[in-house]
Amino acid sequence: MIRYAISFLSLFLVAFSAFAQDLNEKNEQTMKAAAAKVAPSVVKIETAGGTDSAGAPAGGVRKGRGPTTGVIVAADGYILTSAFNFANKPSDIFITIPGRPARLVAKVIANDTTRMLTLLKVDAKELPVPVAVKNAELQVGQWSLALGRALMPEADTPPSMSAGIISALGRISGKAIQTDAKVSPVNYGGPLIAIDGRIQGILVPASPRGEAETAGVEWYDSGIGFAIPLEDIFAILPKLREGKDLRRGLIGITSQSQELYLDDVVVGRVNADSAAAKAGIKVGDKVVSIDGKLVANYTQLMHIMGPKYEGDTVSIKVIRDSKEMEFPTVKLSGAVTAFANPFIGILPMRDDPELGVEIRFVFPQSPAEEAGLKPGDRILKIAPVGSPGQPVPPMAAIQGRMQMSTIVNKFAAGDEVKIEVKRKDGGKTETKTLRLTAVPETLPVALPLPSTFEKALDKPKTIAGGPMAVPVKPKDPPKADEKKEDKKDEDKKEPELGLLKRKNATLGREYWMFVPLNYKPNISHGLIVWLHPLGKGGKDADDMVKIWRPFLEDFHYIMIGPKAQSNDGWVASETEGVVQDVKEVFGQYTIDRSRVVAHGMGVGGQMCFYLGFNARDTIRGVATTGASLGTQPKDNLPNQPLSFYIVGGEKDPAIKTIAESKPALIDKRFPVIYRQLKDFGKEYMLQETLLELCVWIDSLDKI
Repeated sequence: MIRYAISFLSLFLVAFSAFAQDLNEKNEQTMKAAAAKVAPSVVKIETAGGTDSAGAPAGGVRKGRGPTTGVIVAADGYILTSAFNFANKPSDIFITIPGRPARLVAKVIANDTTRMLTLLKVDAKELPVPVAVKNAELQVGQWSLALGRALMPEADTPPSMSAGIISALGRISGKAIQTDAKVSPVNYGGPLIAIDGRIQGILVPASPRGEAETAGVEWYDSGIGFAIPLEDIFAILPKLREGKDLRRGLIGITSQSQELYLDDVVVGRVNADSAAAKAGIKVGDKVVSIDGKLVANYTQLMHIMGPKYEGDTVSIKVIRDSKEMEFPTVKLSGAVTAFANPFIGILPMRDDPELGVEIRFVFPQSPAEEAGLKPGDRILKIAPVGSPGQPVPPMAAIQGRMQMSTIVNKFAAGDEVKIEVKRKDGGKTETKTLRLTAVPETLPVALPLPSTFEKALDKPKTIAGGPMAVPVKPKDPPKADEKKEDKKDEDKKEPELGLLKRKNATLGREYWMFVPLNYKPNISHGLIVWLHPLGKGGKDADDMVKIWRPFLEDFHYIMIGPKAQSNDGWVASETEGVVQDVKEVFGQYTIDRSRVVAHGMGVGGQMCFYLGFNARDTIRGVATTGASLGTQPKDNLPNQPLSFYIVGGEKDPAIKTIAESKPALIDKRFPVIYRQLKDFGKEYMLQETLLELCVWIDSLDKI
């Protein structure tokens, strides 16, 4: 009986194995057939000229290079691909089409800057155009095959293939399909296809945080890839064929809250000349729906607005003064007037637990100086000046310098504000009116010391009855044995000082840091994140400490030096790792979040630019030497101020591109200090320039 059972089981396993093998063969045949069906429309793209990096020619944050992939989208020679493939701005583009013996020269016709796509044109006719899967047919769990031609020596050979499924829809603010098929530079611009050979979308690198051509490259081959639906591309193809670059459609509002998921979208700012301003949307309006779709938080707003283009019209409903209002035809703009950081003209004392903000320094020719404010005066309240005929807005009590900075950044340069100030001399309280200006491009020679009350760990006083007011029960005096225990705990928590070597146990990242020997936890310290030049990873700690030590001690700074993971230089994917290094320091020392600076030289400086724009919730300043911006800067944001200090040597071969960084940033209204050093090439800074850099960092929390 047992023998028969074993025989039956053996037969079953043989049959099952044969069935599985047959199923695998059928799956393989189906995938090959699907790829073969679309293969004639998948082209190989090669480029020549341009740069290999995000900045100066020698090194940098590396961008796309080498052969890539594209897809024919019109029979008369139009080819679509990822904008990533042209991030290095090549001078020549060549296309190899299956079945055509010679390479064809292509030219760029237009770009879709919101979906990061580029339309090319070659001189050819009767090209095969693939069929698009309709968006309504796309479903999570469907097979998806990512194809590419970058690795194929001949265009007539089958394209490379990786298999997966559609893992999500409506990603990247509603614009992209997500797949777990392997997606990387070898198939960027290629098709993501269904099992029947129709195209689901065009593969692109994409990121929820970044918007540049290279955003999302760090996720390649990770199981998270993105494709722009081909049906959406066909819908906007006529505009691209006209040679029109397509830009993201903007309402032109900023939310009062930075919380993406929990808070309502209450308008904190309306940009001048924006779609919202022209429609009549006002500060304080709560957005409740767009095009009939519910807006419960800022993430939903981005999801609805993500697919929109400049010139599109949307319907917006808001609640104003408990009444619902509708703006049925809001025509979206593609750009808004650049935001300029508003400036009162004061530098506050730090580590101050008292209510209000005590003035440490008044900037010359600033609104504060014109209003007669003096060092030692304490600003207690602030409010906008009401419009004629409108109710006078109440003055808001100020909790401290960080809160005051947040309030002021909701205004714009040119706005009028009222402040209530308590004078140092005599203690009299006065109300002053100031007209805010933009942050100037000048620095004082020196700033007065001390800069701190040395009470960073003291519990700040709270506004009576305010949301931050928390009653605290007085503690009984500690007993003698409790004092001993407290002393033991304090001994255990003594911070490490001097030059330290650290390693992130989770990520395996290495970095060094220097904590001044005069460090006190009650003094908030600025943080300088040194990003080393090419080939110096972890080897320049002693040199940097020797140069910087007196400045770190005098100005209360801590310096850390993350190490690039590759000897070839920094890459964009290391942004999150560097931020994690910084956050480790946040948890161990008293850091002033308004004075966290990315500082670097050469390739490290180029990474500083990238880090500044892509980690603005952490970085407040970018200081570079011998590095160029190398790409179009992002917009200046009211709630995440970012300043720049750029140094170049006049004998540096890359000085032209370094110098071009300033006007590009000024055009976006960022505060910029630029210094060109005479008789300098690629050397590090002069002592005089280094001192000015320290003053610049010391002034980053100006209001």
